[in-house]
Amino acid sequence: MRALIFDKTLMYVEDYEKPVLKTGEALIKTTMAGICNTDEEITKGYMGYKGVLGHEFTGIVEDVFNDEDKAWIGKRVVGEINAGCKSCSWCSKELERHCPNRGTLGIWQKEGCFSDYFTLPVSNLLEIPDNVSDEEAVFIEPLAAAYEILEQVHILPTDKVALLGDGKLGLSIALVLGALNIDLTHIGKHPNKLDISASAGNKTLNLTDIKGLEQSFDIVIEATGSVGGFETSINLTKPRGTLVLKSTIAAQEGLNLAPVVINEINVVGSRCGQFTPVIPLLQKGKLDVKPLITKVLPFEQGVEGFELNREKGTLKVILKF
Repeated sequence: MRALIFDKTLMYVEDYEKPVLKTGEALIKTTMAGICNTDEEITKGYMGYKGVLGHEFTGIVEDVFNDEDKAWIGKRVVGEINAGCKSCSWCSKELERHCPNRGTLGIWQKEGCFSDYFTLPVSNLLEIPDNVSDEEAVFIEPLAAAYEILEQVHILPTDKVALLGDGKLGLSIALVLGALNIDLTHIGKHPNKLDISASAGNKTLNLTDIKGLEQSFDIVIEATGSVGGFETSINLTKPRGTLVLKSTIAAQEGLNLAPVVINEINVVGSRCGQFTPVIPLLQKGKLDVKPLITKVLPFEQGVEGFELNREKGTLKVILKF
């Protein structure tokens, strides 16, 4: 089968071995898949992963291992990307994304979706509503990561919320929070991207215009991925406010955490989220993700898709199978 794999270098191949089903799994034929910045980081050595990349997908269930799961065959699906052990305390709390023995689709110990076929546990699958297109549904995974904030932080109607960062992650968060009518000020550097956020009902502000807003926000969400963005986020947070970190920031030095202690700021790390709350928002037309699509390419051009993803100004590149 065709596959986009990473093993020291990114390669498109046509003779990759088709996966074999295990107990509780479904065999999924990929229809669309989105390139994520995490995929790009893996090609730089992140997680030490080798194999088929990809974790944002839509697909059709072609086969299942267990007879009792045959009703899934033929259904159009998306799926949670973390496959837990099903027996630890984290899995019992429906927090498989923290299972110490998990496999994560295309990221860790689980072959990804950049191939004609891949497998996931049937328990990870969700059916895509008929009125949600594949182009929309491929965004469910990043939108779920955005919605995760609401699972972790209780945002009051009176809370003033700031979001820093207007890349793919920041815009996904902006769309979700805008759909839920949260009082959000989206701060970024790119007017064309902030316009997408504004169309979702959010207030927007250029990063150069934030002077005087120090300690103005009850909740600040950092989605810049930079040390400077992290420190700006701290400065915008009120004493005893909450800072939500959505991007991974690696810094050898120069990161000043003193204000976190001095102002008694609550810091919350936020990663993957559950798909279930996001699907109704798409189904009801409350999330317009189409402005986030930069290009849809045939799967054979997957390597070119990664090159386009690296270009300044690119948002989402989708591969069509």
